[in-house]
Amino acid sequence: MQNVLIVGAGQGGTALIRLFEQIDMINVQAVADIDTKASGILLAEQKEIKTFQSYLDALTEPIDIIVETTGKEDVFEDLKQHKPKQSVLIPGTVAHIIYNLLNEREELFNELKNETDSRNLLLDSIHDGMIVIGLDQTVTYVNEAAENVLNLNKEDMLEKTIQTIIPDSHLPKVMKTKQKELNQSLRLHNGKQIITTRIPLITNSGELLGAFAVFKDITEVVELAEEITDLKNIQNMLEAIIQSSEEAISVVDENGVGILINPAYTNITGLKENEVIGKPATTDISEGESMHMQVLKTRRPVRGARMKVGPSKRDVLVNAAPILVDGVLKGSVAIIHDLSEIESLTSELKKARQIIRNLEAKYTFDDIIAHSTEMALTLEQAKVGAKNPVTILLRGESGTGKELMAHAIHNESNRKHYKFIRVNCAAMDEDSLEKSLFGNAYGPPEQQRGLIEEAHNGSLFLDEIGDLSLHLQARILYVLENQQVVRVNSQDPLPVDVRIIAATNVNLERAMMEKEFREDLFYRLNRLPIMIAPLRERKEDLKPLIDHFIIKLNAEYGRYVDSIKPEALEKLSSYDFPGNVRELENIIGRAIISMGPTETNIVERHLPQLRKQTFHELDLFQEPDYQESISLQDALDEFEKQMILETLEKNNYIKSKTAKQLNISIRNLYYKMEKHNLGKHVQG
Repeated sequence: MQNVLIVGAGQGGTALIRLFEQIDMINVQAVADIDTKASGILLAEQKEIKTFQSYLDALTEPIDIIVETTGKEDVFEDLKQHKPKQSVLIPGTVAHIIYNLLNEREELFNELKNETDSRNLLLDSIHDGMIVIGLDQTVTYVNEAAENVLNLNKEDMLEKTIQTIIPDSHLPKVMKTKQKELNQSLRLHNGKQIITTRIPLITNSGELLGAFAVFKDITEVVELAEEITDLKNIQNMLEAIIQSSEEAISVVDENGVGILINPAYTNITGLKENEVIGKPATTDISEGESMHMQVLKTRRPVRGARMKVGPSKRDVLVNAAPILVDGVLKGSVAIIHDLSEIESLTSELKKARQIIRNLEAKYTFDDIIAHSTEMALTLEQAKVGAKNPVTILLRGESGTGKELMAHAIHNESNRKHYKFIRVNCAAMDEDSLEKSLFGNAYGPPEQQRGLIEEAHNGSLFLDEIGDLSLHLQARILYVLENQQVVRVNSQDPLPVDVRIIAATNVNLERAMMEKEFREDLFYRLNRLPIMIAPLRERKEDLKPLIDHFIIKLNAEYGRYVDSIKPEALEKLSSYDFPGNVRELENIIGRAIISMGPTETNIVERHLPQLRKQTFHELDLFQEPDYQESISLQDALDEFEKQMILETLEKNNYIKSKTAKQLNISIRNLYYKMEKHNLGKHVQG
């Protein structure tokens, strides 16, 4: 549980109180505002949350997160100076984003409520009675027509069992069998004869929610037939209902030819009647298959199909159902829902989360397991480096925790209140990486600043720096020597104050001998080299690491695993872990997944098969006691599989780099991975 202090109790602060109240992992510990009558202060007092006029007084509370919503720079700077060391400070800009997203969410909820009210109004306006029951057989919805047919008030029916309303109702049977009952005759207790259709309510995943019945008074139908003899008038009335619906509706005949759309359909697709009526059902589709044609082919409804429609390729969700008259297929009707607004809101939320993630590093030295002598010395060296403004070079095999160490160094330094930006130098081509790091003077305004400028006053973590081209090495050296950056397509240097933390698993000394890495850059980076030992050289950390991963994965998987048994630990202790700590976490995760729901201890049989580490361990050649032999091709295939897997892991599962190192094409690498069934082992 994270305790939160909200500084500023205006509209933004009030909205955040309501937002955090809905999140189980967050507890609003206190609210501070100089105005004792501010809306957020009154709301906090109502919810028995501590309030303060001075945020400095509020800092005496146990606070994990401080959210500054006033937007005042002096307040933010003062909070930075006085906040507890362990507390995280979120500035007003982020709070403003959260407040705007909350407002947009409320607006979306209001729109959804209005749509629901409109649908209820439409259901109340139709002439057929409708009654809906839940799993407990109680009535959950009744429309006005049903009230008139049953001669009962809605209040007398809701939350009552269906048997008390209609003793002979077959809705419980329909719910039990999950089978529709179409056009069934039933006499009600009030003497009326009705024709009813009963349908179970089933989700796309097969979950039963209840059942509903639509029914019509036969006498009323006869009277209506006598009064309305003109079939055209009936058609006009039905069309009027459809035209007034806020749901986008499309209808085709049994041949898949469009016969009806409504204005809401035109609003979403941008297509008018003359572009759809009399045309094939595929006319409106930009991407995807026609749900109308699928319904006509299978005579089954379709729910929740996603596709793009119209010239603007609007992203929509489609529900379609067959039109059956006396068992004869007459066409298909589809309801179309616009997803663009929801996806836009989701996109904005993702951007906000990315902004929050980029504000600071996630890990500290407390998150690093260091029981072994080797790791304890590494940790002390890193703490010294964190307190000095020196460039740091982290060296170690893939999976040893270099990025974790970089996070911790940043959080221990005097730059911890500024940005920590990570760049994987092996994950992009040279041109994209150069523009990403140094910015582009000819790019759009939001892309002109590079990541080096973004990290001003903070830390820039250059992972896999050994994979930089010589050209980019020279540009990084210029930044280190001059504390200036020159954007792509520009000659004007811009001052920057950034701390470089580099990491590599490449032998840089050998790379220098082969002229693949600049000596001057190496010596500039190597002023404080920190070696992180592989897991095989610090087995004292194995048990504490396993205990740490069990706690972490219990939370992620919702499990209650206690520990690992000695025989399983012994097996892991004899393994060299070529993938290091990352591989250990993967092994423990797979072991927990393979455990039964009542098992609480990891035993040897839960462990996945450990990788062969040398060619001799592959057991390709056996004694002829069992009259078994292995072909040369099988031996070569097994060796190829192990070599690809090890190379992938050394390259952090970057396939382009792996293919280059193996001297094969990327397409050939994918083929070989599929051939050896390596996809399930590779996470990147």
